Amino acid sequence: MLMSAPAVADEETTPEVVLRPGDRGEEVKALQRRLHDRGFYFGRSNGVYDEQTKFAVWAFQKSRRIMPTAAVGPEMLKAFDRRKRRGPLVPKGAANRVEVDLTYQLLTVYRNRRPVLTSHISSGAEVRYCEGGRCGNAITPVGDFRVTSRAPGWTTGRLGSMYNSLYFVGGIALHGSTQVPLRPASHGCVRVPMAVSKRLFEIVKVGDPVYVRGKIHRAKRQDKS
Repeated sequence: MLMSAPAVADEETTPEVVLRPGDRGEEVKALQRRLHDRGFYFGRSNGVYDEQTKFAVWAFQKSRRIMPTAAVGPEMLKAFDRRKRRGPLVPKGAANRVEVDLTYQLLTVYRNRRPVLTSHISSGAEVRYCEGGRCGNAITPVGDFRVTSRAPGWTTGRLGSMYNSLYFVGGIALHGSTQVPLRPASHGCVRVPMAVSKRLFEIVKVGDPVYVRGKIHRAKRQDKS
């Protein structure tokens, strides 16, 4: 049974904040290294709490069932010392695969049954849209799929631009985007942060299984980015 996804908290109301966006220094660099070692962060460990660091923090928090907020507090820091993380969506899935969790808005790549990349995502908004002379429902399909084709770099269609696209059903793809808010917001594709998309494109190949599970959670309060 799927658990309810956590609500979103404001940084200002989070007690005992240790680090927040815009901070610089050795503590931020240590945070980036710890996130990198666990497969959440793929930027440079430069000691700057930037947007890519924020995306990695969100992913780590959601994987540990911590309320996602850009503020890093004691609860998250303690979670680094706990080995336990969420189990796979498909325990008997292929050894090399991609799992997309719509409930928690997470993507995980497995290699030899071990998670090597976990990312915050933004999936289909599940609303009706009419854009670029086309109308449809913004839904990310649930099911078992495979990567059918790859498109490196930027591609632009009627519904917008995508980076390093990995198509897995029709025109729906896993792809990099400059807009990956803390809510489902796409036309049906699975958006990942730009830095993640570069690593994702390196390790995911045509034919790799893509398992999509869950359903989106409409929180009372949502990030407006």
